[in-house]
Amino acid sequence: MNRRTALKTLAASAFPHISRAQTRRPNILFVMTDDQRWDAMSCAGNAILRTSNMDRLAEEGCRFTDAFVTNALCSPSRGTILTGIYTHSHGVTTNGGQSHYFRPGVVTFPMLLQKAGYYTAMVGKWHIATPPAGLGFDHWCMLPGQGVYENPIMIANGARVRFRGHVEDVIGDQALEVLRSRPKEKPFCLMYHFKAPHRAWEPAERFRKVYEDITIREPATFNADLNDRPECIRNTDMQIADMPDFRERGVPASLPREERKRLNYQVFMKNYYRTLLGVDENLGRVLEFLDKQRLAENTLVIYTGDNGFFQGEYGMFDKRLMWEPSIRVPMLVRYPAAIKPRTVDREHMVINNDVAHTVLDYAGVPIPKHMENHGLSWKPVFEAKAEKWRESWMYEYFEYPGAHCAPKMRGVRTRRWKLIHYLQQPQAWEMFDLEKDPEERRNLYGDPAHRARADELRRELERWRTVLNDDRSEDGTPAPACANRMAKA
Repeated sequence: MNRRTALKTLAASAFPHISRAQTRRPNILFVMTDDQRWDAMSCAGNAILRTSNMDRLAEEGCRFTDAFVTNALCSPSRGTILTGIYTHSHGVTTNGGQSHYFRPGVVTFPMLLQKAGYYTAMVGKWHIATPPAGLGFDHWCMLPGQGVYENPIMIANGARVRFRGHVEDVIGDQALEVLRSRPKEKPFCLMYHFKAPHRAWEPAERFRKVYEDITIREPATFNADLNDRPECIRNTDMQIADMPDFRERGVPASLPREERKRLNYQVFMKNYYRTLLGVDENLGRVLEFLDKQRLAENTLVIYTGDNGFFQGEYGMFDKRLMWEPSIRVPMLVRYPAAIKPRTVDREHMVINNDVAHTVLDYAGVPIPKHMENHGLSWKPVFEAKAEKWRESWMYEYFEYPGAHCAPKMRGVRTRRWKLIHYLQQPQAWEMFDLEKDPEERRNLYGDPAHRARADELRRELERWRTVLNDDRSEDGTPAPACANRMAKA
């Protein structure tokens, strides 16, 4: 079935069921950052960052403490948010090549909202090889590829335009223009995507001296080594000491490795936080517009990141692995008409797949059958009707060999336990008790005392792979060498 046929079928079967009495379908504002981990905001307990507008969303809505991505990589995660299905199903499994495109016939939630009468728009970072045209947007203005922080080129409905200023301010301007010029007779869905805090962490001029006089504390595992980890983990290229990014910003390559590691960490963290100040400021501009136009009450706002990020844990940066810093993301949801303010949800595990399911549910658009098992709507959670919720979910990662040399893997996470299978030879497993070992220091997989638990988790992982029709053709295949390493930079 091609995309056009799929949409006709869905429209014929689904949209007549939208109640005619449902005259106030919510507007949708979906806000996403790039590489923002779960605790990179003050409402999550960060003692350095002050993110008043992110905090406002938490104060006026719900903050999920256990929010995750099912593939901790930019483009695959973005594809999953748009489609509500796992990356192996929608086809965007990596950040480049043919696996950076959607599979033919993929249906996005903006396509379904557009068919249901919404005005749909996307501004900011897209980072999927398949362009937004034909994927359900009445208007789009995207950064090509990763984009740049200063004076960015953007592609607006197919035309390349250079803008002056810092990228987050430019994206904020574009979001406000969409909201001002939208057709007022329709509900809207705006996807508002920032570049920050992605590498190379270049903040706006007004933030470049913030945090200059402080030293950021290193995490407890900063100097822990990987000697007892599987070979494929020891082979990763994610060490802060090897970062070439700051050689022209005060960290020359000639420094001893340990000194370079410490200095890289300080420069990296301060600039990571500085870029988020620009995000928070431009989030506030849009929230203020909603207030002034009396749109806030009937607008569902979802704020998240496309994946987490290592900030010195085990001396690492970047994401990709199934360890907690990489997979946990911020998840703030505000909808004054339906969501109780000052809610902190510590009970439900939510995943990025759920975004499409939740948006469609609130918009009154039935969730297509092909999305079943891939995600859940949060509406029953907010209505206190979620009698049964997920007890586990599956993780997947595909981009090897590639940047940072992270291995292909599958995994399963419950509230307490995590099992990771590194698929290619030499295959390996990791298992962590997250309740007793939140820093994931001790691999329990080979411990005889935990054999029954390991067997149980293996069965659960296999169940998920079967339910989701996961491809097993790479299991047990030889892992090629990974030559794309920072040491060569």
